[in-house]
Amino acid sequence: MHIDQSQADQRHKENIHSRERRAMAPQAPTIEVPTDAELLQAQADLWRHSLYYLASMGLRCAVQLGIPTAIHNLGGVTSLPDLLTALSLPPSKQPFLGRLMRVLVTSGVFAAGNDSEVELFRLNPLSRILVDGVAADDHHIQTSFVLAATSPHYTEAALGLADWFRKEVVGPVPSPFEDVHGAALFDESMALLDKDLDALANDALAAHDNLGIGTIMRECHDLFKGLESLTDCCGGDGTTARAITKAHPHVKCTVLDLPKVIDKVQSDGVVNYVAGDLFHTVPKSQAVMLKLVLHHSSDEDCVKILSQCRSAIPSRVEGGKVIIIDIVVDPSLEPIMFEAQLLMDMVMLVNTRGRQRDENDWRELFMKAGFSDYKIVKKLGARGVFEVYK
Repeated sequence: MHIDQSQADQRHKENIHSRERRAMAPQAPTIEVPTDAELLQAQADLWRHSLYYLASMGLRCAVQLGIPTAIHNLGGVTSLPDLLTALSLPPSKQPFLGRLMRVLVTSGVFAAGNDSEVELFRLNPLSRILVDGVAADDHHIQTSFVLAATSPHYTEAALGLADWFRKEVVGPVPSPFEDVHGAALFDESMALLDKDLDALANDALAAHDNLGIGTIMRECHDLFKGLESLTDCCGGDGTTARAITKAHPHVKCTVLDLPKVIDKVQSDGVVNYVAGDLFHTVPKSQAVMLKLVLHHSSDEDCVKILSQCRSAIPSRVEGGKVIIIDIVVDPSLEPIMFEAQLLMDMVMLVNTRGRQRDENDWRELFMKAGFSDYKIVKKLGARGVFEVYK
């Protein structure tokens, strides 16, 4: 077929334009391809991270079934058949219970026994703090913490994270929990949302905050030495205040908490209870203590609280100080402890307006609230014990 010169020129121009368009079109992004070994490890890591919630739900199941308490009642170690019987579970569920126990042993909730003939399960330090019905010093049962942290309301708030990030907000940013449920943890609105969850969350808070007070008393004995009076802010039923008074009878302890908390407390004559709001006033005393309080609050609210505490104490020369016991984020800690701190920060991100802080963050809060100096008395696990001076 004959093609004249004008047609040839036209096709030549179209070819040039086509090549130019292809050259100008965005190139498909490239990605580094992992090696075979890296790919297999990446898939295993993906399984772990995507399915970690099943370990949490397995822990929740163990608490609901009463497995730690059952093992304790069986002498601290048991076989699978004996555990099944103690839990009054159907015999058909024994293989499934074994699979649950296997993942809980692997995740460190329980320990495996050492009998080579029979598979045994033992309590370890973690599962011991989940044993119910035991009266002992320093035994603050943490079952309510597990049940609250894995509750549908908490998990629903976490599932709403992506939507929460996309929302533009004017003014104070509500937590994802507030955004999803229209209520704030430890607020009166919680009782309107779900009375049972409100009670559970408050029980969990008290159990969590009281855990380790005996350790603090032993490791930081001089913390209360020479004090005449102390106000424990958000001190609940006075568990911590009574522990201080028992170890240091010369310290007159006052507990400050909301009226809804104080109204339920039966006065024992050892601790003085005051109903109030630490945002507005703190009873005057030589020392004020904030134990795992500030991590629930924004930086702005922390400064307001600390300013009230500063007004309540005398000068450093007169022995005045604010004692703060709270998480101090520290990457130099062993990886599991540091990871626990970051997960606790995620709990604050999802469920409150607060956060976990490193030492620089704490220092900035102290200075903004008008304090002149501070020191870290001791670091205990994930927590630090501060003394802050006027």
